[in-house]
Amino acid sequence: MPVPHSALTDAYARLTGVFPGLAVMETDAAEQVPTGDGWISAASLAEGGADLEAFLAWDDAQVLRDYGLRARPDVVASFGLHRYAWPACLLITVPWFLNRRVPRLPVTHVSYDRTAPGLSIGRMAVRPAGFACLPGDPAAALPGARVIADEEALRAEVRAAVAEHLEPVLAGFGPRMRRRGRALWGMATDEVVEGLWYIAHLLGEERRAMRELEALLPGATKPYAGSAAFRELTGPDGESLPTRDRASCCMFYTVRPEDTCATCPRTCDADRVTKLLAAAAS
Repeated sequence: MPVPHSALTDAYARLTGVFPGLAVMETDAAEQVPTGDGWISAASLAEGGADLEAFLAWDDAQVLRDYGLRARPDVVASFGLHRYAWPACLLITVPWFLNRRVPRLPVTHVSYDRTAPGLSIGRMAVRPAGFACLPGDPAAALPGARVIADEEALRAEVRAAVAEHLEPVLAGFGPRMRRRGRALWGMATDEVVEGLWYIAHLLGEERRAMRELEALLPGATKPYAGSAAFRELTGPDGESLPTRDRASCCMFYTVRPEDTCATCPRTCDADRVTKLLAAAAS
């Protein structure tokens, strides 16, 4: 039987089109998201038990293989959360950014397989529990649609949908990361912003994404910690170099102190300019 075309299919197809390292599979409304054979459900990660232990063992082995040392357990857990939360947030933010549709994805409705061959990030299976859209959207006639008033209400839907999905996941990872409360939600804020910012760059819409994210996360939207926090640096030839200040630290400096990212709180502006110019040249 053919898979019905959903309100999210086009957005997920465009996501994979510009970022083929991540594949998104929509399941039928009557099906459960897959488990086993490499798949792990978000709900099992949120439980914080044996499935999470197995998930983090992959990160532990990856650090040892790639860097020749064993990271602290809390650092491994931080890496593992990032590697799940970054693509998970895109499941919500990309349909919002491209089509003004915001799916609800409780943890019971998402599975992740990062072992899929040929995919740098992996594949995600989703079974949306409805979606919000604006008046006049043709998708409003589809099953599961919920029409809301305006753009600000839609931004509130994005914040609520991401929080609904990530809150139990953060509770599962948090004790292993030795973080809680604001520190965890700072990490969630960074995943929302940096994931969409990166994909929008690939789509040729980086500046629009920066404006949209500043409106989405202006800095007083609990439980999120901090704002989108974009700012501009100036290169040696007067070029504008957009950057942001992360609300959290991914802890990679504990593995390779000399190699921090351009948005890391530990990276000074002079080093940021060097890193941004190198990235642009490549």
